[in-house]
Amino acid sequence: MNDTPGWASPGSAPSDGQGTGASGPAGPVDRPDPAQPADQTGPEPADPGPKWSEEQPPPAQWSAPAGPPPPGRTPPPPPPGPGGWGAPPPGAPGGGYGGHGGWGAGWGGPPPAAKPGVIPLRPLGVGEILDGAVSTMRAHWRTVLGISLTVAVLTQIVVVLLRGFVLDDTSTAALSDPSATLSELSRAMGDAMLSSAVVSLVALIGTVVATALLTTVTSRAVLGKPVTTGEAWRDARPQVPKLFGLIFLLLLIAFGVIGAGSLPGILVAFAGGGEAGVALAVLGSLGAAVVALWLMIRFSLSSPALMLEKQGITKAMGRSAKLVRGSWWRVFGIQLLAMIIANVLASIIVIPFTLLAAALSGDGMAGFLDGSGDLGWAFLVVSGIGSVIGSMITFPVSAGVTVLLYIDQRIRREALDLELARAAGVQGYGVPGATPGS
Repeated sequence: MNDTPGWASPGSAPSDGQGTGASGPAGPVDRPDPAQPADQTGPEPADPGPKWSEEQPPPAQWSAPAGPPPPGRTPPPPPPGPGGWGAPPPGAPGGGYGGHGGWGAGWGGPPPAAKPGVIPLRPLGVGEILDGAVSTMRAHWRTVLGISLTVAVLTQIVVVLLRGFVLDDTSTAALSDPSATLSELSRAMGDAMLSSAVVSLVALIGTVVATALLTTVTSRAVLGKPVTTGEAWRDARPQVPKLFGLIFLLLLIAFGVIGAGSLPGILVAFAGGGEAGVALAVLGSLGAAVVALWLMIRFSLSSPALMLEKQGITKAMGRSAKLVRGSWWRVFGIQLLAMIIANVLASIIVIPFTLLAAALSGDGMAGFLDGSGDLGWAFLVVSGIGSVIGSMITFPVSAGVTVLLYIDQRIRREALDLELARAAGVQGYGVPGATPGS
């Protein structure tokens, strides 16, 4: 004999006097029997059986009794109601978790994140970071272009003066001469590397300064708030000395690592090793460059950490190392992609100006193509104008991507989106059951 109650109708209970094969009445017993006249009187049945309760529990609160159903009988599905499997979550449109096709059939994903500014307040994808940088340029184009133009003009003035007065005597003709000796090739390569390093150094300083000044603009754009050039400068000015200290320390680390890698080869070359010393120096420099690149990416978020958190130099570097830890390849890939896109766009503008500058120079286009031409002032000025226009594109993209990467890493690791939502005035963000922005 099985004492486990079977599937019972809502409101009924297992019968005390029924056998295992008996079931309850098909309906409420207080209704008249169709086979009995309505006006028939007489004693009521001795055992009317279980009756329907007058107060039924709400369907959503009723659950099936414990125990397996009897053989041959399939339990009916629970009625839908608030909080049931098929009910949509609060604030979610449509079929909810179960929808019309069971678990997961109508699930449309979590509710959209709040977006008070240029990015949604959640972990970002690569496209959203790039789009956020471009959207910042569109939303605050006066401030962004004003800062970029100022930094680009100052940077190119320094570059033009250096190339016109200091780096003009460096000769790289030996690099294209098949009869050049090893010493001539080494000297020409050293001159070319020196010129490139000086120009790159100035460009790096301009990029970091632009990033620092545009950090405030991008952070305000994330919150959907406007900012002027004066406000950006007032916010960044107290941290500018620390920023230059950060730049100097990062460059010192990079050149120190590369110098340490090439030092054994240089010592061998001076000791009479000749070609073996040069080869060892080149291999050591390449290996050290890889280490320096790893360190630079590890500390690449130091600038926004220093500007936004008002940190010191070493603490900002520590914050960057903590945020990049475990995401080195992602940070490197996004920054590399942003650099490629920005440089391609800038090249579309710079190349025509460079060709025009070569045509206006003393030796003309032929001297520019074969490398025998002299870089006169006309060439430097015209090409510098093209570089200024190109920098007005590269600076905002590089700065925007760096700041948004910093914000993205903090959202992923520290739930910064909650703090940003409060700063932007988003009501109910982060509260369970609340729709962002409601």
